Amino acid sequence: MCLVFSSVGLVWTIMRKRVYVYVGGFSAAPILILPVNSPSVLLMPTLVDYSGDDEIPGASFCQNPIDLGRMCTLRSSVDRYYCTPNKRARINAPDVLEILRLEKDQKPTIEVLPDECLFEIFRRLCSAKDRSSCSSVSKRWLMLMSRICKAEIYKSENMIKGCPSCDVDDDGYLTRCLEGKKATDVRVAAIAVGTSARGGLGKLSISGSNAVGGVTDVGLSVVAHGCRSLRSFSLWNVSSVGDEGLAEIAKGCHMLEKLDICQASSISNKSLIAIAKGCPNLTTLNIESCPEIGNEGLQAIARSCPKLKCISIKDCPLVGDHGVSSLLSSANNLSRVKLQDLNITDFSLAVIGHYGKAILNLVLSGLQNVSERGFWVMGVAQGLKKLTSLTVSSCRGVTDASIEAMGKGCIHLKNMSLRRCCFVSDNGLVAFSKAANSLESLQLEECNSITQFGIIGALSNFKTTLKSLNLLKCKGVKDIDVDVSMLSPCESLRHLSIRNCPGVGNPSLAMVGKLCPQLQHVDLTGLYGVTDAGLLPLLQNSETGLVKVNLSGCWNFSDNTVSELARLHGGTLELLNLDGCRKITDASLVAIAHNCLLLNDLDVSKCAITDAGIAVLSNARQLTLQVLSLSNCSGVTSKSEPSLTNLGQTLVGLNLQNCNSIGCNTVELLVENLWRCGDILHAFYADVPTYQGWIGWQFVDIVVFRGTLVDPFFSIFFINKCLFNPFGLATTRGHSLYAMMPWEYVYYVLAG
Repeated sequence: MCLVFSSVGLVWTIMRKRVYVYVGGFSAAPILILPVNSPSVLLMPTLVDYSGDDEIPGASFCQNPIDLGRMCTLRSSVDRYYCTPNKRARINAPDVLEILRLEKDQKPTIEVLPDECLFEIFRRLCSAKDRSSCSSVSKRWLMLMSRICKAEIYKSENMIKGCPSCDVDDDGYLTRCLEGKKATDVRVAAIAVGTSARGGLGKLSISGSNAVGGVTDVGLSVVAHGCRSLRSFSLWNVSSVGDEGLAEIAKGCHMLEKLDICQASSISNKSLIAIAKGCPNLTTLNIESCPEIGNEGLQAIARSCPKLKCISIKDCPLVGDHGVSSLLSSANNLSRVKLQDLNITDFSLAVIGHYGKAILNLVLSGLQNVSERGFWVMGVAQGLKKLTSLTVSSCRGVTDASIEAMGKGCIHLKNMSLRRCCFVSDNGLVAFSKAANSLESLQLEECNSITQFGIIGALSNFKTTLKSLNLLKCKGVKDIDVDVSMLSPCESLRHLSIRNCPGVGNPSLAMVGKLCPQLQHVDLTGLYGVTDAGLLPLLQNSETGLVKVNLSGCWNFSDNTVSELARLHGGTLELLNLDGCRKITDASLVAIAHNCLLLNDLDVSKCAITDAGIAVLSNARQLTLQVLSLSNCSGVTSKSEPSLTNLGQTLVGLNLQNCNSIGCNTVELLVENLWRCGDILHAFYADVPTYQGWIGWQFVDIVVFRGTLVDPFFSIFFINKCLFNPFGLATTRGHSLYAMMPWEYVYYVLAG
């Protein structure tokens, strides 16, 4: 027996005393088969206006010839297995042609089924995995499935008994990220439905502007409906999302703890007000380049989010003293505060100094309307007693008087960073060093009013606490004649970094060697005026033994420096960077091979080394190199293949970039032999320019990068994660990277 209700696309068939419901068309479209005795289809009689009895309503249920043909086709297939033979329906040939023509023009029956019917069916699927599978059928089914909230899922006793493995707990441990063209409402809906069946979505990041079909308020509404476990949400450069979408997030994601909004021109105070009402557990709020967000939104956050711990506001022109002061005075648990490029005045800094009793980390940058008085009041207010890290950048109000006040008021300050503070002089630095008795790290960047007198005076006052000193691009630091014997040494300093300070020469390094005898890490990047005569006293006065030495860009150093370094500190040296030291030859490698016992990272890029030096390294039994960089070493040829293979027993990273004397066959052989080596970086083109992303201190995501270089046909592809170590060696971690030239060469850059 077969009953066809083609008007709603449902077919009820009695097969062996069991009733099944077919949801779908009779074409190639997918068909959903559900048992009628399952709660998932308890509403079917209502949908088709049929009481469920054996009697058929008097009205005809086959008014369309298309449905009649489909019914006959279905009936013939069903009767073949379950029913007694019946007389075949007679259909004339012209009618069949007409049916085929109409069927070609008409949509499948499943497309005619109203959304309300599908919604009722889907919400009666007891398992989240079943709902996820159904969402893969079509875009329409996906969007319908994404609208179903957890509270709307129909549950009954029969369903619970019949589905022992229904929904899993929404722990929210899954993380998803959408960038660029991938950021669309459909993908967001797929994430919302898919993650609900696998533990729940905990962190979602959407970035990149997709001009056509990007993420809109509809997509965020889907997230709000299906991702109740969301705890972290980031929205970067998505102009198509407005207040309505973020308001939906606030209504549906009450567990939200972290909100990050950047370059969102359509989001205003209304969004923050909604977040404040719906997300009381908010602990972290980052707002950047949002021109419509102002004081009203921050005041709402201050009133309704008592658990707020971290706040970062950057480049929001409508944010002023009222918003910042309300936030800082109300949020008693704030431990990290970052204010950049805001139109705030001295009043906000006075509030920070008075109410910031829980602040541990404070960053103030680009506050052009804050004067010396604001920073001075912040220091003398005595409210920042727990502050351990302070960073001040490009603020005109930072002067000698204000920095001294901050040193006195922040009694537990351990890390201080001054960047582009041109009004701080030697007097202010010395006064600060006397007041900040707990300081362990001091960084000065482009503070050109500070000279070597200020540095010496600060080291004398920090003689028992300071562990790290970093000077970057300080043009005022120049060589001076000072009687070092009259000064007390800084016994606590372990890390010294002087980078790109053109005025530092041999006398300065000789003096540093006497003032800082306990140095372990030395970074002298870009000090091209220093020679062997300046570095040798520093090496000889080091008492504990140097561990990491970076001499990148110091092209006046020779083999004498490296030989002395290996002789005096070979037992402790672990990292040595000689990138760009053009006078370094194989003699340095011989000294390293004979004296260095713990060296695991060596960079001799752009040095005058040859195959003989590589052979010496490979024969050193005590040497266990893990990272070796030979970039732009024209003297290294294919003859070094056996030596490199021998070194590869311990290597995890090998940089052969722009070694033009190494052939393609040699590289292929190294790739085959050094299968233990996770990273082999190689390119044959000698004039590859250095891009901004190639040098850094952290992981950089370069998913697919194509850059036109010197040759218009030359392209280089970076795939996935690239790691840039602190001393300039660019390597990749576990992924393939290829560079291709037009003359049919394929250069293997990475293998693993």
